[in-house]
Amino acid sequence: MDNQRLFLFFALALVLMLIWQAWEQEHAPSPTVTAPTTTSATAPASAPDVPKVTTSAADVVPAPKASEALKQGARLQIRTDVFDAVIDTQGGDLRALSLRQYPVAADKPEEPFPLMRDEPGELFVAQSGLIGLDGNYPNHKTLFSAAAKNYTLADGQNELRVPLAFSTPDGVQYAKTYIFHRGSYVVDVEFEVKNASRREWAGYFYGQFQRTHTATGGMFSAVPSYTGGAIYTPENKYEKIPLDKMAEKPLKREITGGWVAMLQHYFVGSWLLAKDERNQFYSDVLDNTRHVLGFKNTNPTKIAPGASGVLRSSLYAGPKEHAILKTLTEGMDLTVDYGWLTVISAPLFWLLAAIHRLLGNWGWAIIVLTVLIKAVFYPLSAASYKSMAHMRKMQPKMAALKERYGDDRQKLNQAMMEMYKTEKINPLGGCLPIVIQIPVFLALYWVLLESVEMRQAPWVLWIKDLSAQDPYYILPIIMGVSMFIQQKLNPQPVDPVQQKVFMVMPFMFTAFFLFFPAGLVLYWTVNNVLSIAQQWRITRIVEGKAK
Repeated sequence: MDNQRLFLFFALALVLMLIWQAWEQEHAPSPTVTAPTTTSATAPASAPDVPKVTTSAADVVPAPKASEALKQGARLQIRTDVFDAVIDTQGGDLRALSLRQYPVAADKPEEPFPLMRDEPGELFVAQSGLIGLDGNYPNHKTLFSAAAKNYTLADGQNELRVPLAFSTPDGVQYAKTYIFHRGSYVVDVEFEVKNASRREWAGYFYGQFQRTHTATGGMFSAVPSYTGGAIYTPENKYEKIPLDKMAEKPLKREITGGWVAMLQHYFVGSWLLAKDERNQFYSDVLDNTRHVLGFKNTNPTKIAPGASGVLRSSLYAGPKEHAILKTLTEGMDLTVDYGWLTVISAPLFWLLAAIHRLLGNWGWAIIVLTVLIKAVFYPLSAASYKSMAHMRKMQPKMAALKERYGDDRQKLNQAMMEMYKTEKINPLGGCLPIVIQIPVFLALYWVLLESVEMRQAPWVLWIKDLSAQDPYYILPIIMGVSMFIQQKLNPQPVDPVQQKVFMVMPFMFTAFFLFFPAGLVLYWTVNNVLSIAQQWRITRIVEGKAK
């Protein structure tokens, strides 16, 4: 029994250590990346990161690698009810985007979270353009013109259009327009083509992200705070495209529908594609630092001489909030990635969200969820606590056996097993509550870490953010005290060395929980208090019968 308990203790300690390291890695500062060498203001004749079209429309691959920084033109400032954004006339890129309804920190409510930016070492931009077999097409290397430098969504206005213009010598006029919508994180991007030339125009729309590599994960291979690329296809569903794997195996796949995205903790940028639209997904790596993930139409749009046409796509740039993602294209809700415990985490979040809708507070919702989980496992826990109570009652007999056999471990174990058989005690029964809680504990950890709904969500008093650690360490200390009390209710090991190990256990776990999200510590503390009440009651009943 003692060896089994010791093994269980170290297994749980290892799990907590891994979670702590993953949590620490998640909150570590991003590595500094040396800025690429700036080039001249003139665009190169062959842009290295613009998709190419050959005589086969389906044969599209990213262009060769080259050392080239993003150039800047005029900066257009955009402000809506949900965005502060910057569009650069050099390429018409979406170069910066901050989310006004998601502050960077709870104590900085006026500073919006910067999802996109074009700063060295922290590059994350959305690019789009047109390509064709011949002619001069506007891509993200083209210098556009703009009529104004500031655009604001006015009160009572539901749509904000930001137009950019470009014309070619052969008479083709292009108007690239970003369309922002009130209350929406979806931005429409469209190209209107007026073909005043003498020949038919044929072109393809493409959209892509460029992003520098950032450290991810840590000890877990499928942590939900994954930062990198992802795609969704009707055939293979949700697939991650890790940034550090793009150079090894560039993506090149023809797809109907789906989406391509860049994911990070709590937020996502994604090009949303029509269900019946045929595209090719591709990836590339530039300068060993900039990672490109995008799509390109495989069927050309054709416009006769003297006619006009429009090519468009939609971009989502916002939170990984379940209610929002469900309204988007198929599979976007999968960007809320709970890892290998999704089968438990997803139902837990659904139940947690349902409770929150009733109570309006995520902290109280966690407490109610803990009570419900405890109720579900009550029969099994009761059986385990009865076993532990019987073990506690046998402590004097176990001590006598220890004194009789001394250091003869083999005879001592044989005598103890005979006693268990006589008294009809399962020596492993007391381990079940902890074993059962481990997957639920891990699943709830992923829920609290990944769910943007709980980002900066307050509970009471000093707990202003359930997704961050307790700033005053009050909850971890309460949890440690509850664990110490629970330890005292358990049968103590016969081996004095193991007794000392288990006495240290509450202090060590308290040190772990100092760095955990307050919501997770709240769950564990409430669970401990409920376990203490249940175990105390069952122990009194068992010991009362013995008298």
